[in-house]
Amino acid sequence: MHVEQKSRVLLLDDDPALVELLSEELTARGFEVQALSESRAALAAVDAGAFDALVTDLRMPRYDGLTMLDHAKRAAREAPVIVMTAHSGVDSAVECIRRGAYHYLTKPFKADELVLFLERALQEAALRAESRVLKQELRGSMAGIVGASPAMREVISLIHRIAAADVPVLVLGETGTGKGLVARALHAASDRVDGPFVSLNCAAVPETLLESELFGHAKGAFTGANTARAGLFMTAQHGTLFLDEIAEMSPALQAKLLHVLETGTLRAVGDTQERSLDVRIIAATHRDLRARVADGSFREDLLYRLDVVSVELPPLRHRAGDIPLLIEHFFAEYRAKYPRAVAERLSSEALATVTAYEFPGNVRELAHLIERLVLLHPSVEVPRDALPARLLSEPSEDKRPIFGNLALPLREVQRLYVLHTFERLGGHKRDTCEALGIEYKTLMRYLQ
Repeated sequence: MHVEQKSRVLLLDDDPALVELLSEELTARGFEVQALSESRAALAAVDAGAFDALVTDLRMPRYDGLTMLDHAKRAAREAPVIVMTAHSGVDSAVECIRRGAYHYLTKPFKADELVLFLERALQEAALRAESRVLKQELRGSMAGIVGASPAMREVISLIHRIAAADVPVLVLGETGTGKGLVARALHAASDRVDGPFVSLNCAAVPETLLESELFGHAKGAFTGANTARAGLFMTAQHGTLFLDEIAEMSPALQAKLLHVLETGTLRAVGDTQERSLDVRIIAATHRDLRARVADGSFREDLLYRLDVVSVELPPLRHRAGDIPLLIEHFFAEYRAKYPRAVAERLSSEALATVTAYEFPGNVRELAHLIERLVLLHPSVEVPRDALPARLLSEPSEDKRPIFGNLALPLREVQRLYVLHTFERLGGHKRDTCEALGIEYKTLMRYLQ
């Protein structure tokens, strides 16, 4: 059987008779009361913070009501404080209100009046606590999305507004901006949160396998299909399917995906039966889909189906003010991941250098940087000279391609830009491929 917990009231007054009378009245009305009249013991009880509300006299020897209020706000910040005062102490009681007291009562007063304000104060405190928990849960659903810039505040606000709308969402942005995090946040804040979240990078699966991976296959549908497979659409039933790099999907699969979106049904490879689906689609790409429609590599009708609502993520260079917040976030994340790590912050010079860097690899590149520093740097504060060379080198005119009056072939311009990006990313092939949105074999062709 559930037993309702009594509200704990700490009652302080240097008049023992008044303390005893009020304690009896409050106890009779269902409060759990700790009553004290000696100020030193009273201050110790306040510092312990084991109360839901504090009722204190304003004028007491040694430690007055203002002192009790200040200590209470440190020990039990959300606990309401009611100050009792004589007529001559009203000005000081108003000062208590300014410092955060809930109310003051002028002596003499009836016990019912005190009970009324106590109940009201405790109800408001409970509502504030509930609101704080809800906000924390909502922030939890935004886990990993860090930013206070206007652009990111707009992104987070948009996620909140569209999460419950059960429509497809298209997430746009450069490689490394956090499109996957947005997809997870949309799922976590939606009514499908109890269902599965299934993710697939369309560029990472060979075209010959992608159809089976998405839609499943019947037993014997093709050579090697010894058993039936449900596919990711059915795996995501009643949840969310995140299709990253949707622009890399072949036209044939685009047509099949369009059919699923229009009918809410799918047919596995080699199967004759159509099955009903209850899946929300979130798609993402760093490509310009309208340019792809124009060149015929992406279906216009599929774009309209996917782009019911779009979320566009700004590149990190357009929200440099968020870099210090992201640095703090990644230091905490990677220190938790590597408990023996020593590094925990950047020096002011290092912070200024990192903040000024443009990060072509966006948030992902910054995360890799902080992880490397946490892993390798032996001191608590990371100095500027411990940063990678690409962050320390000052851009100079002779390092920039200057074409002057030359008209270079487009392929040569592309090659020079790939080499430029490769050098800026410290010779990291994978990061270069991600930043440019090209395959590894394409990069190697340019480097040769």
